[in-house]
Order: sequence, then structure tokens, then C-alpha cells
Amino acid sequence: MATSEKNILNRLYFVAGCMFIFALLVTYKLISIQFFQGAKYREMAITATEKMVTIPATRGNLYAGDGSLLATSVIKYDVRWDAVSPSEENFNENVVPLSKGLSDLLGKSPSYYQERLRKARATKNRYLFVARNLSYSDYIKMKSLPLFNKGQFKGGIIIEEHTEREHPLDKMAERTVGYERKDDSGYYTRVGLEGAYGHYLRGKEGRRLKQKIAKGEWKPIGVGNIVEPRDGYDVISTIDVNIQDIAHNALLTSLEKFKADHGCVVVMETATGEIKAISNLGRTSEGKYYERLNYAVGESHEPGSTFKLMAMVAALEDKVIDTSKVIDTENGRVKFYDRTAIDSKRGGYGKISAARAFELSSNTAFAKMINEPYSKDPKRFVKRLFNMGLNEKLGLEIIGEGEPDFPYPGDKDWYGTTLPWMAFGYGIELTPLQTLTFYNAIANDGEMVKPRFIKQVKEWDVIVETFEKEVINPRIASESTINAVRQMMENTVRRGTAKNIYSPDFSMAGKTGTCQTEYWIEPNRYISSFAGYFPADNPKYSCIVVIHKPEKSLGYYGNIVAAPVFKQIAQKIYTDTPVVDEVDLLQENYKNTESDYETYYGKVNKDHKTVPNVKGMSGMDAIALLENLGMKVRFRGSGKVTTQSVQAGEKLIKNQTITLELL
Repeated sequence: MATSEKNILNRLYFVAGCMFIFALLVTYKLISIQFFQGAKYREMAITATEKMVTIPATRGNLYAGDGSLLATSVIKYDVRWDAVSPSEENFNENVVPLSKGLSDLLGKSPSYYQERLRKARATKNRYLFVARNLSYSDYIKMKSLPLFNKGQFKGGIIIEEHTEREHPLDKMAERTVGYERKDDSGYYTRVGLEGAYGHYLRGKEGRRLKQKIAKGEWKPIGVGNIVEPRDGYDVISTIDVNIQDIAHNALLTSLEKFKADHGCVVVMETATGEIKAISNLGRTSEGKYYERLNYAVGESHEPGSTFKLMAMVAALEDKVIDTSKVIDTENGRVKFYDRTAIDSKRGGYGKISAARAFELSSNTAFAKMINEPYSKDPKRFVKRLFNMGLNEKLGLEIIGEGEPDFPYPGDKDWYGTTLPWMAFGYGIELTPLQTLTFYNAIANDGEMVKPRFIKQVKEWDVIVETFEKEVINPRIASESTINAVRQMMENTVRRGTAKNIYSPDFSMAGKTGTCQTEYWIEPNRYISSFAGYFPADNPKYSCIVVIHKPEKSLGYYGNIVAAPVFKQIAQKIYTDTPVVDEVDLLQENYKNTESDYETYYGKVNKDHKTVPNVKGMSGMDAIALLENLGMKVRFRGSGKVTTQSVQAGEKLIKNQTITLELL
């Protein structure tokens, strides 16, 4: 008996000891949680019931120079359905009319939607996808459908809003307008104007605290945001929608005609550097064209004969030639070491001046013209090009500008043929916009301005920042050189390689370019180009057209493929947005009117004591004249005065009545 009691006591002590130790552990844990890990667990509790929500800012609008929208933010709606929320009665009563309404709105058959809704109901799907990217009007229609019109809790409809960027011009200038996208890691992908000026457009996000309530919903805490969102600024670009449309369609027409791979056009305002149009079109496998890449800004390539302008300016500035220097093109083939420079005209051009060599785009003449004076000191030629800024990027805000590439004497890629081949645009690389900037400087009397894509940044009607003309080089060459090459460029259109686009109605100046490309892959691939400005005597706009890999059988020379695009753009700009005062053109049509006015003016200003001779005057002028002299006028007919009842020369009597016959 005593032994049993002892065993029971031992067990009791053991249990009591365990409970005491457990109590100590609980106490320790409580103290640890309270004093050492309390902050952590409080944070976890708050996180489970509260969260900080980001309030996206409304992105600013991107406008063309005339106020037309290039990009704007619109709210889109995604619709999902909670199949558990509606009661059995509501579901059965509305599933058929709901399916028909979805069919009318979204396009598929009513049976398709009814099957999906019933299946979601059976599987208790609380997040069934219904529609994506609805406009506001379609969203309102969706909300009014049977069952959905009962709201989220009784009808199960779930609406999710998001903002999307829309381009009112659709595909036109799409790559230039661009985009800015932020991934989950916070990294931005920036393209075009949207990317370059995203720091103005995107605004600043706000923050708000929300608390979790029933059915997983979150409600705002308090009456205001912790941080208010700031909407983005509006950006006004330099793009002219009318000129953009002209350039886009002119380029597209040529690409389709010659079945080219891709191409670009840029139109720049000469004095300011404002980009008025920039179109980049690439070909799909189906033969369609769309804005694939920004070739004008990002694609460096050998310019071909359009570079002859740079070579000519360098040679004239260094005074190693003058425009009258005679060069023998021999038989159109001149050998330099193991390579032969060839003219497009079989047999060559004979002996021609340097100016004529430019107009006819003679490769042999330019190779000799540059090689002979610079061969012993090629650095002099290259340094002259560098002094004009040709080796420097333009520093555009648009991301992805191509790098100019020039060989330099002493480099491993400098050969005996490098210098003569540079003379006609091979062995170097420039982007179309870099080439155009140089041509624009020639048109602008030697002042090189940086291409500019935006004018202003605004917050509503308040100007936040204005962007002015930025000068890269105040004078790239002397006045005499500028005048000389401008005359050559005008003659190129009048009587040179681009004479096929000459028009007596409006003046143009420029240079054609034809360059073999990817010749190591296939021999018949070319880049056709034309760069220039208009009007020739008082340049308002400069323009470059570059078309890659036209089908050779259809045409590949710059004057055939690219120059007509330039002409079409210039012609339409002249017609739609005249660049000169048209009043002078109208004077010729109104010589008779002017003569009548001079006759009338002369008679009015005489000190009349006798009745004037109004025969031959228009009725309106005669009546006005006589009434101003104090006479009462009656008239019959219309047109000019044939007879007057009071003869000319008779004494003028105030209030005397005179009758005029008009015919």
C-alpha cells in the first residue's frame, strides 16, 4: 500500500514538474514575443489586414505642334465573374438573357457563354474571365446586362480598371511616338518620344492605406491619401500632322512600288531644327509595311554618294580644289591598288569640272579629287570632317541613336583604298538623321542646329518648360564654300542626276545617293537615298529619304527610288502649306483690276469743278465717284458705263442728277 502511494506521488511530482517547465517555456515565449519579436509579429498582423496601395498617376498627353493628339491615356475595363455570389434563383432566372447579352456585345454565340457560365457555377469558379480592354461605353453596357446589373455581391460581376496608352494617328509615326513600359522589377523600357520624355509624362504615383474586410475586399482607411498622385505634364512635340501624313504616304508608296525591305523619311525645319515629320517603315513577311524600328535615328549605314557633299565641303575649305578644277574621269574606271572605282555611266564623263562631277555624282572624279591632294596626309582630310562634327553623335533625347563610324589613318582597318572610297561614301557609317543635320546646316547658311522633337512642356495651360533652338556648330564652313555647294545641289536637280524630279513650279536642291550594301552576302543589294532642301533659294525645310534593298529589277538608283519621294513631299508641302508668300503669284491675275483701280484713284483725287468722264469705268466705281462729288446718280443695266446723261467737262452742280447706262 505504501509503495503504491509512493508511486502515485512520484508520478504527480513528475507531471507537476513538466507543467512547471511548460509554464516557464510559455512565459519565456510570451516575454520573447512581447519584448524581442513583438515588432515583427505586429507587422505581420498589420500586413494581413492592412496594405499600402499605389495610386497610379495619370500620364500626360503627347501632342503634335498643332495641338493634335499623338498619345493619350484612356481607361480600359476587364470584366470577370464570381460564380458563387449570385443566389440559385438569380442565376437560373438570368443566365439565358445574360448569355444573349454577352453574345450581342462580344460576338460569340449565346450557347458558348451559357455553357461557360454554367460550368463556372458548377466548379465554384470565383474569377471567371469574361472580357478584356473594354471601352467605357462597352463597360456601361456590360454592367447593365441581366444578373450583372445586380452588382458585385448579388450579380457576381468583378470590374478591374487599368490605363492604356492610345495613339489617335494609329500606325503613323508609331515608332517615333514610342512607349514607356515598366516591368515587375521596376525597370523601364523606353522607346521614341514617350520614352525620351517619360520623366515629364509619367507624373508621380500616390499612396493610400487600405484595410481588409469581408470577402477579400479592401477599403480605404481615413478620408485622404497618404501621398497624393501628381498627374504627368503634357508634352507638345514639333511634329506637324499634315507633313507627317504626307511623308508617311510618300514613303509607303515608294516602298511598295520597289518592294524594298525598309526605309525612312525625315523632314526638318531649316532654321530651328524642329522635326516636322519622321516615318520609319519596315516590311513584314506578308509584304506589308509598318513602323518596326526607328531607322532614321538608330540605323548607321554607309551613306554612299550623299557623302560627296561632306567630301566637297572639306576639299573646298582646305583649298585643295576649286569648283572649276578639271578632273579626268578617264573611261569611267580608275584603279586604286587592287580595287577599281567605277562610274554609273559606262565610259565615264570625260574631263569635267569638280562642280560638274558633283552634279553627275562621278565616283572616279571624287576618288581622284580627294586622293590626290590628301594621300600624303590623309589625317588632314579626316580631321576636317571631324572639325565639322561628323564623328559625333547628335545627343538626341530619343534613346538608341546610332554611332557614327569613321576609319582613321593608322588604324588596322585603314588601307590604301580607304581614302578614295571615303570620297564617295564607303567605309564610313552615319544615321539618316546625322546626314540630314549636315545638309540642313548647308541650307541654314552654315549653322548646324540640333534636331529637336519637342517645343514645350505644359501643366494644363501653364508652360513648365520651353525648348529653344540648340546650335551645335555656329558655322561648319565659310560663306564662299556654303554658296558654292548650294549652287551645285541646285544644279543637281536642274541638270544633274536628279533632273528627273526638276519642276519649274517650285525649286529644290539636293544630292542623290546609291550605295551597295551587304555585298558580302549578295551582290545586288542597294541603299537608295536623296537628301536636300526646299525652296532652293530660301530654304524652309530640309529632307532625307533612305530606302534599303529595293528590288533591283524594278529600280535601285537614288534618283529613281528615293528622289521622287522627296519631290512628292516638297510638292505637297508647297501645295498644302505654302512656304512662300503667294500674294506675288496672284498679282499677275489681277492686272486689269489694278489698272481700273489706278484710273479710279486718279479721278477721285482730282480737284473736280467739272463732271468727270466715267465712260469705261465699272458701274460701282463710277457711282461711288459721282456721289462723292455731290451728284445724284441713277443707272440702268450692269457692268461698265457706256453713256452718261451729263457730259464730261460740263460744270459740276451739287445735287444734279446724272443717269448712267451700264453694259
